[in-house]
Amino acid sequence: MLVLGIETSCDETAAAIVDSEGEICANLVLSQLADHAPYGGVVPEIAARSHINHLDGLVRRALAEADVDFAALDGVAATAGPGLIGGVMVGLMTAKAIAAVHGLAFAAVNHLEAHALSARLVEPVPFPYLLLLISGGHCQLLIVEGVDHYRRLGTTLDDALGEAFDKAARCLGLGYPGGPALERVALNGTAGSYPLPRPMLGRPGCDFSFSGLKTALARQVDSFGHEPDTTEIADLAAAFQETVAVVLEDRLRNAAAHFRGSGDTLVVAGGVAANRYLRTRLGEVAKTFGLHLVAPPAALCTDNGAMVAWAGIERLRMGLADDLASPARARWPLDDAAPAVLGAGVKA
Repeated sequence: MLVLGIETSCDETAAAIVDSEGEICANLVLSQLADHAPYGGVVPEIAARSHINHLDGLVRRALAEADVDFAALDGVAATAGPGLIGGVMVGLMTAKAIAAVHGLAFAAVNHLEAHALSARLVEPVPFPYLLLLISGGHCQLLIVEGVDHYRRLGTTLDDALGEAFDKAARCLGLGYPGGPALERVALNGTAGSYPLPRPMLGRPGCDFSFSGLKTALARQVDSFGHEPDTTEIADLAAAFQETVAVVLEDRLRNAAAHFRGSGDTLVVAGGVAANRYLRTRLGEVAKTFGLHLVAPPAALCTDNGAMVAWAGIERLRMGLADDLASPARARWPLDDAAPAVLGAGVKA
């Protein structure tokens, strides 16, 4: 099975060709960072317009790189949500048009499921597995029982982790996107220089909260009464990253205790999973519970078309094709039975 995957849920325009053996024949991502950097974050209207301008050409390039044409494809998959609705509609309608014109099977993919299944693109991770999904719009702990079957253990009550990283970086004058910049600067800092609050630490359950941590960092910067110097910025970045690690470890321990005996794998996915420091710390927790840590390579952690194509393959080979009336969704939880959380990230 050969599937075209299209991803336009936020500020990356992406197209990929993947086969059912897990070979990535093409995986192209067009970043919009330069477009959004002046605003310190993603502007939905600018993102949608960029998708319109570039998606068709990106699909053509992906086909050329894979050395195939539409006739060689068995299906097309596109992110149908959750995400910025204007961008989601661009990719979804493009995929529907391709499927209709060329008579291809169609998969309307949940962006969260694409992240959740991305580990299975790189190695044969068996179900069930424990998933920590951390990105710009999401922060959740789930049990992945199978394709289309998810049980949420916890989620953020306010900011997603990637959003918190971006806001912290903005406070420190590190620009956008903030996560990678903060991680680089933190390498030269001393985490113990500035104690920061550790939200939800020691509480039962698996929920997260990062809004107060971001506010505490901003107040610490304000308390200087001057623009922080290089050392102060590095120390604050290290303190923020260390605090996040401690909170993630605590929440993960609760989830792992709940998951004990059900499976042997912890998957960490989403854009923040590319953070090497956090991967190392989470790997140590996994070991204490006898779990094998799987984290996709960085290129498959951030938004990309390959993970969407793979989720499409997983769904299509189970007979879970969608019709062309499938809607675009701004919100689309993986676990419909889990209670809604007001104030959580727009993609939650």
